[in-house]
Amino acid sequence: MNKAKRHEIFTRLRAENPNPVTELEYNSPFELLIAVLLSAQATDVSVNKATRKLFPVANTPESMYALGVDGLKQYIKTIGLFNAKAENAIKTCHMLIEKHNSEVPQTRAELEALPGVGRKTANVVLNTAFRQVAMAVDTHIFRVSNRTKIAPGKNVLEVEDKLIRFLPKEFLLDAHHWLILHGRYICTARKPKCDACIIEDLCEFKEKTSS
Repeated sequence: MNKAKRHEIFTRLRAENPNPVTELEYNSPFELLIAVLLSAQATDVSVNKATRKLFPVANTPESMYALGVDGLKQYIKTIGLFNAKAENAIKTCHMLIEKHNSEVPQTRAELEALPGVGRKTANVVLNTAFRQVAMAVDTHIFRVSNRTKIAPGKNVLEVEDKLIRFLPKEFLLDAHHWLILHGRYICTARKPKCDACIIEDLCEFKEKTSS
């Protein structure tokens, strides 16, 4: 995969979707942080169903902390791992109130210090809420990066590092969203929809499918 191919791939992805956004529903950095925290090993659809009921009741660190762990569980019990996620979300609310004046911090180190917030969650918040260059490599991005050979790597950190290094700067802010959506709807895990793919001729996947 060379520089010219990568540039053309992202030129096409941008042309098809000039302003890509996350499919998680949120109205503030705090809502996004909680939504991403809840989305680990769960679908965005399932998280949105829960937060549509949760956020009208609790959309600040104070109001969510007031629910307590058991109160929060009632809103998120349809999401996988909800017990651990409720514990982490309440602890995170407490830390935001005590240490950050109830504001979501804008640095990776401070975000990763919050309970339940790992590198991927921090990257999503930094990129989506604060428009910083950050690459949150999930299963979709890992698969697309390796399959197309845009940024092959043995683990998520290797892929993240290569994407940041190899992608043309003009695409870095939105590349995370384009790759996730491409992996979710076109370059799917079991049978990629190569016939419907706008970058099929540039992709270096050897076992392309046809209908």
